[in-house]
Amino acid sequence: MSSTKSPAEKSENYSGFTAEERAAMKEHAQEQKKTAARRGASKAEKEAAAEQDVLAKIAEMPEADRVLAERVHEIVKAAAPGLAPKLWYGMPAYARDGKVVCFFQSAEKFKSRYATLGFSDQAALDEGTMWPTVFALKELTAADEQLVRMLVTKAVG
Repeated sequence: MSSTKSPAEKSENYSGFTAEERAAMKEHAQEQKKTAARRGASKAEKEAAAEQDVLAKIAEMPEADRVLAERVHEIVKAAAPGLAPKLWYGMPAYARDGKVVCFFQSAEKFKSRYATLGFSDQAALDEGTMWPTVFALKELTAADEQLVRMLVTKAVG
């Protein structure tokens, strides 16, 4: 059974990407250009530049998100020194062999009421047939920090 609506009528209810989503895509394009521009650099230079990009992005965040992101950055670096910091759609992320394993999304990024710590399908968090991959962060207690350490350690296998 085919629809009788014209393409214009069908798209009438579709508003497209939000301003935040468009901004994230633009940031990703800029990240790709930076990566391409660094092709001639040594691995150590590339990694240092990528970490500086992450730290600069964290420094731009509102205070509440910045505090969380700084602590997550410290925990990930300590728990999984083999992960390389990088920007991913304008978010601090941590990758193995160029593939994002985990990332921090500030609450401001998509106008959410909390920041999140997320894990990609590259993370070895599999547990049964269903498991969480994104965690809401409003603050980090000592117990929360221990959980983040455990999750990051498990994610890298």
